[in-house]
Amino acid sequence: MKKILIILTLIVAGFSTVNAQNTAKFEFKSELIDYGDIEKGSDGLKVFQFKNVGTVPLIIENVYSSCGCTVPTWTKAAIAPGKSGEIQVKYDTNRVGPIRRTITIYSNADESTKAVKIKGRVLDPDEKS
Repeated sequence: MKKILIILTLIVAGFSTVNAQNTAKFEFKSELIDYGDIEKGSDGLKVFQFKNVGTVPLIIENVYSSCGCTVPTWTKAAIAPGKSGEIQVKYDTNRVGPIRRTITIYSNADESTKAVKIKGRVLDPDEKS
């Protein structure tokens, strides 16, 4: 009876290991985009580039920003293993002041909720340094 229990335990553990390896996985070039100091009204479009280093297609279900001042768009099609995709973020640079926003990605990846960040500062042209 003990042998049967041990064999069943090993079989279940084996299946769990196989399933854990069959996942999609993000590999970002950078998880932080630094706008630096930018002028008010300048182009606020930046791109997070990533690669699917997993073994199954990566599907991004949704992408949210921590505020309405940042609008994300992303690759809607499934990203095959070894292929790349991107998430574009457009920050409203008419808002003067510091930029500190989190973009949250919901997907079928091993880390189903992933956060990336943007930072920087929008300068007011009317203010003298």
